[in-house]
Amino acid sequence: MNSTLQNLTKGLVKENPVFVLLLGLCPTLGVTTSAINGLGMGLATTFVLMMSNMSISMVKNFIPDKVRIPAFIVIIASFVTVVDLLMQGYLQALHAQLGLFIPLIVVNCIVLGRAEAFASKNNVFDSIIDGFGMGLGFSLALTILGGIREILGSGAIFGIPLHIFPTDDKGNPITMIVFVLAPGAFIVLGYLIAITKKINSK
Repeated sequence: MNSTLQNLTKGLVKENPVFVLLLGLCPTLGVTTSAINGLGMGLATTFVLMMSNMSISMVKNFIPDKVRIPAFIVIIASFVTVVDLLMQGYLQALHAQLGLFIPLIVVNCIVLGRAEAFASKNNVFDSIIDGFGMGLGFSLALTILGGIREILGSGAIFGIPLHIFPTDDKGNPITMIVFVLAPGAFIVLGYLIAITKKINSK
């Protein structure tokens, strides 16, 4: 029970994929212009993590060592295709926002890393929990990062105006537009990494 709880929660702060392990930074910086984009990308990656971990744990004894990594990538790509098609069919606006970053989940080092480091060495249940825990940490990181950037850069959160910034003559909020651009992503991410490191040091 303790090990299950540890696998479930380690990705939140102690081993957060973004703020601690510094993995998956390409989608982290690329899609987090808003909280909804960050959450959508995080949940899509969580699904792929859970399903690929489960599948790899089930077939690990049947995969020869020489083709282990290519086999893992094929399994991961299958679930990424499922996510891509489902989002294209039912969440078209979000799919358009995330764009190329959805297929790139295939080469996300978080997914392949958990497959190699955990799922290929542990049972199915623990592998699913590990995938869910790491995916939850990834989703949390992207949502927080996207939320902060959206508030500071657009004056809204999840698309809802907050009315906390002064407005111009046309009623538009006067925000810090840099936070919805690439430099803003690096600035916010740097502060969040520093805060996480401070928390873990205690």
